[in-house]
Amino acid sequence: MRDLSFRYEGRRLPALRDVSLDVDIGEAVLLLGRSGAGKSTLALCLNGLIPHSVPGRFSGQVLVDGLATATTPVHELAQRVGIIFQDPEAQFCMLTVEEEVAFGLENLRTPPGEIDPLATQALLDVGLDGFQQRHVDRLSGGQQQRLALAAALALRPRVLVFDEPTANLDPQGAQDVFALLRHLKRQSRHALVIIEHRLDDVMDLVDRVVVLDDRGGILVDAAPQQVFTEYGETLGQLGVWQPQVTTLARRLSARHLYQGPLPVTLDDAVQRFRPLVTKPDAASTPASSGYGHALPSGGVSSRTDGAPVPEGSEPAEQLPASPLTPAVEARDLSFAYGDTSVLHDLSLAVTSGDFAALVGPNGAGKTTLAALYTGLLHPTAGTVLVQGQEARDQSPAALAQHIGYVFQNPEHQFLETTVRDEVAYGLRVRGSPPAEVDRRTDEALERFGLARYARAHPYTLSHGEKRRLSVATALVLEPAMLILDEPTFGQDAAHAAALLDWLAALHADGRTVLAITHDVTTVARYARAAAVLEGGTIRFLGAARDLFARDDLLAAARLTLPPLGRLARQLHLAVEHRLTVEDWETALDPSVATARTGRSDEGHTESCVGV
Repeated sequence: MRDLSFRYEGRRLPALRDVSLDVDIGEAVLLLGRSGAGKSTLALCLNGLIPHSVPGRFSGQVLVDGLATATTPVHELAQRVGIIFQDPEAQFCMLTVEEEVAFGLENLRTPPGEIDPLATQALLDVGLDGFQQRHVDRLSGGQQQRLALAAALALRPRVLVFDEPTANLDPQGAQDVFALLRHLKRQSRHALVIIEHRLDDVMDLVDRVVVLDDRGGILVDAAPQQVFTEYGETLGQLGVWQPQVTTLARRLSARHLYQGPLPVTLDDAVQRFRPLVTKPDAASTPASSGYGHALPSGGVSSRTDGAPVPEGSEPAEQLPASPLTPAVEARDLSFAYGDTSVLHDLSLAVTSGDFAALVGPNGAGKTTLAALYTGLLHPTAGTVLVQGQEARDQSPAALAQHIGYVFQNPEHQFLETTVRDEVAYGLRVRGSPPAEVDRRTDEALERFGLARYARAHPYTLSHGEKRRLSVATALVLEPAMLILDEPTFGQDAAHAAALLDWLAALHADGRTVLAITHDVTTVARYARAAAVLEGGTIRFLGAARDLFARDDLLAAARLTLPPLGRLARQLHLAVEHRLTVEDWETALDPSVATARTGRSDEGHTESCVGV
């Protein structure tokens, strides 16, 4: 790239400004920047969709394998550049998995005898072997992301661009993708450009880090150690993600608890922090929450002592008993898409005023359960109660008064042609006075950093900005409960922290929050309770930190420990007490009074969730 600039049609400011960059075969470059900095725009410039398909003003030069993208047809560039987008649905064309992977090969006139072996190997590489006849629209979000990766790999491109490839994947699925990236890196056959926020899992394969500033230009292009050491404070101000081990070292250094170079990989952190640990922790048991327990497969009730009770021996109750009415409750719930059963005799209640996390592997039915809670779907069997009343007996408007729902894919809930009208839509439908609509809309736009896009079309926003818009449309209505499906997906560090802190403040003010998430650090830091949904039923219910002490449950839910928990394990420390930066600070200096926003005190036994 030489002096690349691009401004989208209808936008006043350029998305990219005078970008010059080289990436060689065998090299892995990590591209960082805040939400809206131009990372995805740069990716589209690499495969020629900009300027061929996306309207706007393009200047400068982009050469891929010696071909100028501005003058080379997109179909020729597709053989050299493969892109895995943030939103996998945006690139699907066919009905079934097999047809989708074969589609690109067929368009490139690949000999018929080569198509099946290439498609089969690509599906095997991403863990979708056996899914060939599955309909694309029946895949979970994570499975769709794997399919997009398989379709790109089948074309055998020279340049691979990964635009948040693990965004919709459960943590173990993300590890599988990172393993594949390492395999590609070892082959040295591709130039890899990676846009990713799970940095602790990817830094070991990165050769260079390129950071885009808030004006669409390059802030720094250097080795990882140099970038995070010399530019760490600036990256923090920009809201750019950094490795958690690096952030921990920087925080400990500021407290004079650590001296030395800042680690950027987990292995490096293990070596750097080993002298800080005078002796391993004694064997630890899960935090004493009073209600955490694993549940066997099949229907169960629950006792307040945490022991499973055989089905039918006594009615299900919340743990421990609470006078609060559940905000939402599922009783003996089952649901199927056609002949495909998703949920089986599931019972789960979220108590009013709780902050709970719903976790589980891709395809477990988490989004389906959220849609049943909000009345978007109706159960095959069983009952959904909202504030003690059956959901099927309440109108959508009445349910919306109680529950705000943020979809996994923001675009699925957009209705208006401007950002401002999208935020104001629900208030207007509710019949709020115009002055109140204007005031609350302005407040929401400012709170979520969307004021400057007020007149823009929602579909022209970056994915992170779309996510903030979808959250703003829900929060502006001030519902008693919020259900958020992957709330931090697509967000930069600053906006993710601001959103989660805002949710914690709402929780402290008495609102109920249910976060469906694969972000284990979010669960560890913010959630009081966690429920594991796997195999169509609830496998675990209890304090979030109890979950991280159970390797069997983590494996069943395809979860992993947060990066700092993995660091603790490698240092033979109690992981459930060292999951976050704040945990580590407190463990190394007990005098540090760390405020853990959004988390309950240790030993707090008020009911959070019930089965």
